[in-house]
Amino acid sequence: MKTAWNDSGKVYGYRKIHDDLIDMGEAVSENRVARLAHLAGIQAQIGYKKKPGVYGGKPSVVVDNTLDRQFAVDAPDRAWVTDITYLRTHEGFAYPYAVINLFSRRVVGWAVQSRQTSELAVQALLMAIWRRKPRPGLLIRSDQGAQFTSREWAACLREHQLEHSMSRRGNCHDNAVAERFFQLLKREKVRRRKYRTREEARRDVFE
Repeated sequence: MKTAWNDSGKVYGYRKIHDDLIDMGEAVSENRVARLAHLAGIQAQIGYKKKPGVYGGKPSVVVDNTLDRQFAVDAPDRAWVTDITYLRTHEGFAYPYAVINLFSRRVVGWAVQSRQTSELAVQALLMAIWRRKPRPGLLIRSDQGAQFTSREWAACLREHQLEHSMSRRGNCHDNAVAERFFQLLKREKVRRRKYRTREEARRDVFE
């Protein structure tokens, strides 16, 4: 357990340590891992919490909020969520974009560029389509960013027969799964570092 914790940079909690142990062939319950982790002083590194308050946000006038926080799906490739974040480098910001399969919570498409463009969003989406080959009608949720209201994005969705769902403006809870992924990425991998180059940031995110 301590080896798995140290390998994570001492940021994993008992749940992820349990996953690592299972992957290594150990037969152990999550409750036992939690108990032993507590005795060994192993604990997760906790990120920052948002200030309490009411989050509303204006609905999109372009696309309905069809997903409406229904993040639990019963089969793969029924619904994907998308989002973008930023990483600091000495060359300027690098922008990773991810497409996440809601069923498995795995990243199925991604891209990193130096600018937030519709091309970046389409590039990551095409990777997800190429890898997963979804059936027509898959629902993909995005925020109201300019990338997702562009003609290029809309044309890509039409070409591959995907349905678009758009969250309310300024409401992070409508995109909780993608927000959580990027929070974990920054807490467990990036950890406030400033990369030398955008390429270094891209390689680290890929790893």
